[in-house]
Amino acid sequence: MRVMMLSWEYPPRIVGGISPHVHELSQELQKKGIEVHVVTKATPNAPDEEIEPSGVQVHRVHLEGTPNDFLHEIQLLNLATEKRVRNLLEDWRPGGQPTLFHAHDWLSLDAARELKYDYKLPIVATIHATETGRHGGIFNNTSRYIHEQEYWLTYEAWRVIVCSQFMREEVGRIFNTPADKVDVIFNGVNAEKFEFDWSDTERAAHRAKLALPEENIVMFVGRFVREKGIQVLLNAAGAILAQKPNTKFLIVGGGNRDKLEEFVDWAGLSDKVLFTGFMANRSLHMLYRCADVAVFPSLYEPFGIVALEAMAADAAVVASDAGGLQEVVLHDKTGTSCFANNAESLAWAVLRVLDDPARAKKLKIAARERLTSDFDWSGLADQTIEVYDRVWNEFMSSYWVEDTLWPVSPGAEERATTKRIREKAEAATLIERPMPAGGSILHKPEELEEVEAV
Repeated sequence: MRVMMLSWEYPPRIVGGISPHVHELSQELQKKGIEVHVVTKATPNAPDEEIEPSGVQVHRVHLEGTPNDFLHEIQLLNLATEKRVRNLLEDWRPGGQPTLFHAHDWLSLDAARELKYDYKLPIVATIHATETGRHGGIFNNTSRYIHEQEYWLTYEAWRVIVCSQFMREEVGRIFNTPADKVDVIFNGVNAEKFEFDWSDTERAAHRAKLALPEENIVMFVGRFVREKGIQVLLNAAGAILAQKPNTKFLIVGGGNRDKLEEFVDWAGLSDKVLFTGFMANRSLHMLYRCADVAVFPSLYEPFGIVALEAMAADAAVVASDAGGLQEVVLHDKTGTSCFANNAESLAWAVLRVLDDPARAKKLKIAARERLTSDFDWSGLADQTIEVYDRVWNEFMSSYWVEDTLWPVSPGAEERATTKRIREKAEAATLIERPMPAGGSILHKPEELEEVEAV
């Protein structure tokens, strides 16, 4: 089977959690005999065409034109993605190998939908998060547009994959997606990445750069956005320091932190809070191994892969009970939970870990054991392949196969000739959605000034 992974980000381009998810899943699928092609946005210092050591084939596409805003950028990306995939499909079509599109979030909808209806091949979609969940509702035209794109992705997909039971309920509630159309497959973590030789002396030396020897390190990892709950941790810092004055708060992540630093100065916490900026790979793993507690106080979290990374690095985990975090961090079994958006509850949870090292060690051992059973990428890839096989078998038994251009039913080549599908791919005459010059999908140029003013 061949799978076309459509994702707006892929390493070395990392914006959020989609990139590492698609990368790890693709590697495991390739190991198990699935031919994986990833089509994603071009990024500096990465080749446009690449075959990774695992065998995964990556196709990075360039935007044809300068986007007016983020939504326009995504539209141009979908046009470039569609153009590249059409050429690939025309190379493969005569062979008739089972081929699916796997679209990751609304960012890949437009290309996936056009290809679906032209070639009559099915889509599998992964919904990583929702606009409603991120913002607690839909409050402006941009969010409304994204929300509608998300709905259409769940509608157009043959099956929908989500990362938690929480997300299964959310897509059912928000998009009216039938429960029997949705498969829950957890995110995973490659624990081996966190296993590297590092002596106690080296660890102590690195730790000394972050905190005094007598200080406990409480670590936060995440983007500086409201939904990640960094403000809850900073509000809880005073209560934690009242009980444990020898505590240092390590804030790891990217984004605008001006307001956060202003609050830290106002609260008199400047000597207790250290902003490290964005960290990844070995640098981030070393920080995890220096921390006494890793804290994830999210207000909204479809899953919480950072909590898995902390567990893999052998850190004691404190997490809010928001969304999928409840399924990742089992209270008093693999970590400590607190109420979401509640600084008092968060302070209680952190202090409970710091006050009882023996309990923390027991939970860390249990967490590591669960990583190999519930969050191992090999097993998660097997579950994904089961979805692919189900979709292809259902497709082959459906009326759709009678109209497909793929040579798996009589008359496919004639249908392709009638639709002039090869000429369309070669000409690459893709139609961009009408948009005012200098405007965006949502606004005319004269409206942009008003939007920016608001």
